[in-house]
Amino acid sequence: MNSATLLLYTSSCFIGALIPGPTSLLAMANGSSRSTRKVAVGMAGAALSDVLVIAAVGLGLGAMLLASQDLFLALKWIGVCYLAWLGAQLWRSNPQGLSASKADTSAGTGEVFWRSFSVAMTNPKVLLFFTAFLPQFIDPSEPTLPQYAVLALISAGVDVAVMALYAAGGVQAAKILTETGMRRLNKCCGAAMVSLAGFLALYRKA
Repeated sequence: MNSATLLLYTSSCFIGALIPGPTSLLAMANGSSRSTRKVAVGMAGAALSDVLVIAAVGLGLGAMLLASQDLFLALKWIGVCYLAWLGAQLWRSNPQGLSASKADTSAGTGEVFWRSFSVAMTNPKVLLFFTAFLPQFIDPSEPTLPQYAVLALISAGVDVAVMALYAAGGVQAAKILTETGMRRLNKCCGAAMVSLAGFLALYRKA
């Protein structure tokens, strides 16, 4: 695997990560809480999910998901329900405005980690995407597992960088918006999350 391949993969991951998705919306919501710990824990959960998803692809679980319609449907509907639930939680949340003296601590760090970790692990589109995408960057003449490990680290690093941008946007929103504005922002993020659940529900394997 040469440097040109790694640069192309990194650029592709960065462009893909910039597109708003469940983890980026959660990163923005975590940032709006003005809690550095929440932001860091959420990033750790999403980064771990990247590593495990790519490990699963390397072990052939992505191909298994492609071959099994029942497994695909089960994972898809788990993901749909979970995304819809997260969207409802964001919609109903009551974030604090700039006048609040403390950051929002309604969700513990364990819950924040689990949310960010599980949105990718319960989304079959992520596994199927990496199943189709990763082999294009693997050199079959070299050992494959070290290559998958490198790609997993790159993916996790890119996701952390992009989530930091979204979290920074959430922090700035918390500084500018009033409590009413923050509530509207969370409702927008919640509605977007429910919309993503709807798109996932309509998703079919090629």
